[in-house]
Amino acid sequence: MASTSTLTPPSLPANIEPGHSLWTDAWHRLSRNRLAVFGGGILLALTVLGIAGPWFSHYSYNEQELNNAFAPPSFTHWLGTDQLGRDLLVRIMMGARISLGVGVCAMAVALTIGVVYGAVAGYAGGKTDSFMMRLADIINSLPLTLLVILLMVFFGRDIYLLFVAIGAVEWITMSRIVRGQIQSLKKMEFIEAARALGYSHQRIIFRHLLPNLLGPVIVYATLTIPAVMLLEAFLSFLGLGVQIPMSSWGTLIKDGAEKMEESWWLLVFPGSLFSLTLLSLNFLGDGLRDALDVRSAKD
Repeated sequence: MASTSTLTPPSLPANIEPGHSLWTDAWHRLSRNRLAVFGGGILLALTVLGIAGPWFSHYSYNEQELNNAFAPPSFTHWLGTDQLGRDLLVRIMMGARISLGVGVCAMAVALTIGVVYGAVAGYAGGKTDSFMMRLADIINSLPLTLLVILLMVFFGRDIYLLFVAIGAVEWITMSRIVRGQIQSLKKMEFIEAARALGYSHQRIIFRHLLPNLLGPVIVYATLTIPAVMLLEAFLSFLGLGVQIPMSSWGTLIKDGAEKMEESWWLLVFPGSLFSLTLLSLNFLGDGLRDALDVRSAKD
């Protein structure tokens, strides 16, 4: 009787590395991008400063010392005081809280509207897509700043309304990006398989299409925050943004520009931090774009 022998699978070469997920590879590429890491570190530090900084200060953001107005930087007031004797450092930290909050919240509003709108238009196609995109073109042809001003005039200048108003006019580009990606993805085999299995349109959009768009959406979200912060600063510069005694970086820059010849610190310090924040956001956005683009991987 012939003896039976068991077949052993061939051993893999020792130099083969284990596989990594897309997000693991993206994190490795992002961590090797020094400018992106620098931008993320700056944003993290400013966020912590804005949230926790005012709690550890000896001064309040609206505490006035009229006999100490326009005091230059010193050991008592590290960044000086403004025209009402308020500590500029505390007001800058409160400004970071408001400006970054406006950027994140308005970005979330724009992201929600843009992603849903673009996904529905791209998936539906045909006359629905044409109508929705022509409507977006009409809205985009209007001055966005004017739309924000009209919303705030009709509904009041509340800080929470400012989040919604800015986000409600910054969604159009995101919708176009999502629409184009959806039109490309809906022709793929896994979407055809989902249709063949009888899945609903809602499930196909939110369970199969949108998860494959996280990369472009995350990248554009980081690049939307600087645009939102610039718009808020512009509105505050016009006196339509955050109202006194609260302060955003836009209102601080506005006040500093009026007194820049005699009190340079009122403009230099908030303007420098605002510029550094925008630069860091752009560095982080560029790094995320390169990290999440599989074609940019060199390994």
